[in-house]
Amino acid sequence: MLSDVHGNALALEAVLADARAIGFDVMVDLGDTVSGPLWPEDTLALMEKAGALAIRGNHDRVVGCDAPETMYATDRFAHEVLSPVVRQALADRPATLRIGPVLATHGTPTSDMDYLLHEATPHGVIERRHDTVAALLGDTGDAEVILCGHTHRAHAVRLADGRLVVNPGSVGQPGYSWDVPVPHVMEAGAPHARWALLERTGKGAQAGWEMTHRMVVYDWERASAEAARHGRAEWARSLATGFTA
Repeated sequence: MLSDVHGNALALEAVLADARAIGFDVMVDLGDTVSGPLWPEDTLALMEKAGALAIRGNHDRVVGCDAPETMYATDRFAHEVLSPVVRQALADRPATLRIGPVLATHGTPTSDMDYLLHEATPHGVIERRHDTVAALLGDTGDAEVILCGHTHRAHAVRLADGRLVVNPGSVGQPGYSWDVPVPHVMEAGAPHARWALLERTGKGAQAGWEMTHRMVVYDWERASAEAARHGRAEWARSLATGFTA
């Protein structure tokens, strides 16, 4: 599974190569695929070629549905380079997706803006308690695994009821700052592209799930230079270092 590519085709290309080398059956894109001052069109072409099952992230929703004059610069960049047909396809993506016993969502099952595994507080970003995660998930039926993105930070927890919740981290944007619900920063601390491999293990009563987070080297200096070329110094810094400052 992968999430939050944010138009970084170089990072996505490296992740897909890593995934093919390991081997996989289904690729799931958890959203926020194109919004970034990089290569939105190339990113979508790579994702389509990979045959990924995709859901809609908050930035996909904005690029696909909102008026450009209401957008922040990053979303507006993607809006301007993508065709109306492509933007409509982003708008038409499902907010959630069930793949057998796996539920894919961007933020939480009810909101593409809410964090699931992390919480922004006045004292910094913290990992949510498991009971809070369970409350945010609500009733997910017979789902055994919940996949989420949005925070750009790789993390996984197993809830008391046995559900596995996984955030693969961000493929293409390792750090950002935001002011909702309070000013905060999300930082991966390294510029690598991230994704996660989910595997079904055992049979019958012994069946379960194993998950591996992956960090992939790619030409992040080139990605950083592309962001700088478009006047986005904060993106250039994050892409090159994994930190926002």
